Amino acid sequence: MDRRQFLKTTVTAAAAASVGAPAFAQQKMVLKAADVHPLGYPTVEAVVRMGKKLEEATKGRLSIQMYPSMQLGGEKEMIEQAQVGALQIARISLGPMGPLVPELNALQLPFVYRDVEHERKVLDGPVGAELLQKLSDHPTAGLIALAYMDGGTRNVYNSKRPITKVEDLKGLKIRMMGNPIFIDTMNALGGNGIGLGMDQLANALQTGVVDGAENNEPTYASEQHYRYAKYFSYTGHLMIPEILVFSKRSWQGLSKEDQDLVKKFGREAQFEQRKLWQEREQQAIAKMKENGAVINTVPAENKKGFQDAVKPVWDKYAKPLEATIKKIQDVK
Repeated sequence: MDRRQFLKTTVTAAAAASVGAPAFAQQKMVLKAADVHPLGYPTVEAVVRMGKKLEEATKGRLSIQMYPSMQLGGEKEMIEQAQVGALQIARISLGPMGPLVPELNALQLPFVYRDVEHERKVLDGPVGAELLQKLSDHPTAGLIALAYMDGGTRNVYNSKRPITKVEDLKGLKIRMMGNPIFIDTMNALGGNGIGLGMDQLANALQTGVVDGAENNEPTYASEQHYRYAKYFSYTGHLMIPEILVFSKRSWQGLSKEDQDLVKKFGREAQFEQRKLWQEREQQAIAKMKENGAVINTVPAENKKGFQDAVKPVWDKYAKPLEATIKKIQDVK
């Protein structure tokens, strides 16, 4: 089923889900889920497993049908479809949510976390829970935030050269997600940040619209971007959580019991995905090496140069986020 057919056949059903909720909630319902990544990818697999739990708990009344590999478009299209109820579950980066709920931008400032363990403690604890609730309560977002998912550490890859010091980024056209913070981060580092959807990236790399991008190892490997940008450098400039959201319009068509089940299994998916992610990172690194990627770390003595370079980003964005940033920094 292509995207146009999908929207045509599901918008009517989605509208039905938002009226007569008590009767509708007892009917058999297939929840449509989407992801830009392929089957087997940790975020996809975690939602597939969530669907199996949901099906078992409701004796087949509720189930999840997964549309992986950008079948329903990029993250922008997935968000729009969830907002109108044509799609129930979407796994998206936190990046596009920042403009809607500014406090979420505190979770994705450059170098805001001390390390991966610090990031996970923030997301798993009260700070993470508070920000999920803010997104769910947003009057126009049209989304219920279920859980976070691990997006790893983002690193620069490109077709020109290894990045060993901040000066190496000068003049490189690097794809970033559309959140202004990310584009400004790359510009502050000396590159030319270009906002593009993941669904546009492979073609942009092939045609030279961009010289490279920045992402984690599993995405780089699964999308086979080593074919166009063989230099993968551990810059670690951003750690951007991902988020599992549910259409608020469809949510209103679920009983309270079913809503609780979806929340419960969504939370479990957060931790299940993390285990899958750790395994996938190691597999991805092996695949990168097998396919000729040139991998390098940034020498310890050069890391401060990256951190100093992004000070203008903090100067621009951090002040209204001070309260949330302090909560993040206080997490031990």
